[in-house]
Amino acid sequence: MRTDLHTTRQRLRAGQTQASVEIERAIDAAQSTACQHAFLQTTFDEARTVASTADIEHTPLAGLAVSIKDLFDVAGQCTGAGSIVLSDSLPAQQDSPAVARLRRAGGAFIGRTHMVEFAFSGVGTNPHFATPVNPHSIDVPLIPGGSSSGAAVSVATGAAFIGLGTDTGGSIRIPAALCGIVGFKSTACLVPTQGTLPLSTTLDTVCALTRSVRDAVLAHELLAQRRVTRSAAPLGAYRLAVASTLMQDDLDATVATAWQRTLATLRQAGARIEEIKLTELSQLQAMQAAGSLAAAESYAWHRALLEQKGEAYDPRVSNRIRRGASMSACDYITLQHARNDWISRMTAALHGFDAVLSPTVPIVAPPISEMAPGAEHDAAFFRVNALMLRNPSVVNMLDGCALSLPCQGPNALPVGLMVWAGALRDDSVLNIATQIEKILQIQ
Repeated sequence: MRTDLHTTRQRLRAGQTQASVEIERAIDAAQSTACQHAFLQTTFDEARTVASTADIEHTPLAGLAVSIKDLFDVAGQCTGAGSIVLSDSLPAQQDSPAVARLRRAGGAFIGRTHMVEFAFSGVGTNPHFATPVNPHSIDVPLIPGGSSSGAAVSVATGAAFIGLGTDTGGSIRIPAALCGIVGFKSTACLVPTQGTLPLSTTLDTVCALTRSVRDAVLAHELLAQRRVTRSAAPLGAYRLAVASTLMQDDLDATVATAWQRTLATLRQAGARIEEIKLTELSQLQAMQAAGSLAAAESYAWHRALLEQKGEAYDPRVSNRIRRGASMSACDYITLQHARNDWISRMTAALHGFDAVLSPTVPIVAPPISEMAPGAEHDAAFFRVNALMLRNPSVVNMLDGCALSLPCQGPNALPVGLMVWAGALRDDSVLNIATQIEKILQIQ
């Protein structure tokens, strides 16, 4: 993995490099073939100005490169959300809170990143804009994962140290897993979503992609304006669960190998891991039989726009949004109550455990060509999309927090390990992930 923000910041403060030098490296990476299509708009000159500011190296982000997903308001820029239907919208008058917090912390904004239209898919393709290629592709271009596709590619290729994004059903953790980086989804209420174009007002979470767990801690502290309570406790001090229901189904060979190898490595390092059934996970599909929260809440936002410009939407996205039209108010309220009850039962089932471990997604990145726009690829697209969303979306429904970090073996495509827990257990998840990262890195 490329040098992380912490190491680069230490080098800056030791006089071993300069922010202006590091921003040029980021710009070179952003303009490289590996990063092609990752950005919908670049702001290189603005980034250079920030990096050249006096004493910038003493700020938390030290004038280093940050990318911004295309659904955040940035003063003076149009918020397109990966769509062409908003191309005539007025520029934002002010930064969203998340953008403002990173700006105050010394982040140098290098550009707006590619995303799935309106963030409604975990694959990463978009018919309006060419798909950025997963940096780990060799002979065949592979998907980056979504919906924060460009954000992940920008971090993995060295164009940004932090990729600001959102996670409604896995949109940070899926591309993190597929691109071999770290993605942390905090408890939703900890970071304001104002100034962010919504998908699901209930589930949307503002969070970030990074190159290390310690960078994820820093990004979260800046976005949430809170201090994470660090713990030096070894991994064996925590009680960890592995769910046998749902989470380990349909693993491909690469993910299955990495998963079993990782569990064995962690146990050998002293981790206390207990397999539990967690049968509550099998109830999620029936709970959402009448429709999902994302469908209902996105339709409420998009209804008028669909009537005016529906033909300009990605058909795969508009079809999913339109499913919300058939949900009644009773369906929606019933789902909210069912979710609350399910969270209570999940909390009881996980009592006594500090976190749960699972594969982030059950498969490695498939070829872009198999997911390309067009009805002939729809069946494959929706099959893969369902697989991508299945494990991460559990945490969103739980109103919980989760971190994905790389766990693949040498010379293998990236595989993500997800460490997750219920609401406001963020510090435990981050501390556990920190210990896991150390163990996996020395293997």
